[in-house]
Amino acid sequence: MRRTTIALLAGLEASVAALIGLGIALVPLMLLWAVHFGLAVDATLFFRAAADVWLLGHGVDLTVQLDAVTAARTGLPGAGDPFPITIALLGFALISVAFGRRIGRRSAAEGHSFTGSVAAIVVYALAGFVLALTAGVDGARSSLWQAALLPAFTMAVGVIIGAVIESLRDESVTDAAGGVVRRAVAALPAGLVDTLRSVVRIGAGAAFGVLAVAGVLVAGLIAADYATIAGLYQSLGTGIDGGIALTIAELALIPNVVVWAASWLLGPGFAVGTGTSVSTGGALLGPVPGVPLLGALPSEPQPFGGLWLVVPVLLGFVGAWLVGSSARARGRFDDFGVRRPDAAWWQPLATAAGAAVAGGFVLGLLAWWSGGAAGPGRLAQIGPDPWAVAGVAAVTIGIGALAGAYSIWARDRADDGHAASDRSFDRFDDRAPTDSNIAGR
Repeated sequence: MRRTTIALLAGLEASVAALIGLGIALVPLMLLWAVHFGLAVDATLFFRAAADVWLLGHGVDLTVQLDAVTAARTGLPGAGDPFPITIALLGFALISVAFGRRIGRRSAAEGHSFTGSVAAIVVYALAGFVLALTAGVDGARSSLWQAALLPAFTMAVGVIIGAVIESLRDESVTDAAGGVVRRAVAALPAGLVDTLRSVVRIGAGAAFGVLAVAGVLVAGLIAADYATIAGLYQSLGTGIDGGIALTIAELALIPNVVVWAASWLLGPGFAVGTGTSVSTGGALLGPVPGVPLLGALPSEPQPFGGLWLVVPVLLGFVGAWLVGSSARARGRFDDFGVRRPDAAWWQPLATAAGAAVAGGFVLGLLAWWSGGAAGPGRLAQIGPDPWAVAGVAAVTIGIGALAGAYSIWARDRADDGHAASDRSFDRFDDRAPTDSNIAGR
């Protein structure tokens, strides 16, 4: 396709992605406007609320000023003063990344990944800025510069992932940007490229494995505490329309909860308010926000809770073993049939250290992005401590990766020793006298 066509298609799909995310927030709010308020309230208020939710889902800070009556009803200190809401509803960001990945892959396949990526990012930057500019009122106002940058950054993450995957997967892609990347990679030492590839695969794979285990844990807790969650829905008295809106908000919060469960599994835990803590060692809770999903929070100390740390260690070990075995099977001989030199003793150590940094970076970044302020007073601290999560993740994943990498290294050396012994034995047999030689003499 032509460059202009790719740019238009990418911009159109980015617009559709923004409209879908906005619609997910707007539809339940409009249902609430029609059923609960009987069309008697200005509909633009609900559009502004949906825009604020979409922006908040991409990490844009929202500054809220409650009126005196509402502030008094909350009973929270400082509710009458302007306060920030900085917790991102990561479900919306996940939708944008998924669409961005699709745009990046298609643009790279058509040979114009840079053009398509720029078009999608620019559309998202304009969408965020326009929504923040039109939805802002005195009672709730989003940061304009964050609205122009953070949604665009989220889209950029998706398009870069999609374009890089497509360029590396299919070498026949005639994309200029992909060609530049491949030439730059080819110019680097082969050993460095292999090590970096192994580091990313082990560290990021272990980090997402921890998130997968955390997701299963969250699903189990929700199923086990379903009666408590249903009781909280009934106690709120939201009705069908309000219940739908609340459920949509909780679904957008599910990725945050999975990250919090991962921090709980790692040990540091997370907070649901200033001075609170939920970890494997127990829960220190006061009044929590009225979100039914929080009814699944564990409130008792978990027996043998420290054993959950085996999960990242095991994932690091398995990742290093699988990646090392794959590299061993693929890289024992070069293109000319010459055997590659054995890895030095320090190379498994460097690989494990790099995997530890990669895994800690991924989980620490997600922990930072999943938390923030959710209201005034004690609600100013929600979520895990990103530095603690990153540190524990790096240590545990690094220990497992170190064991796995040295296991492969030791196996290679043992196999080389056996091969050398076999070759020596074969040479000895060749020199040994045979019956025919003796008869000939």
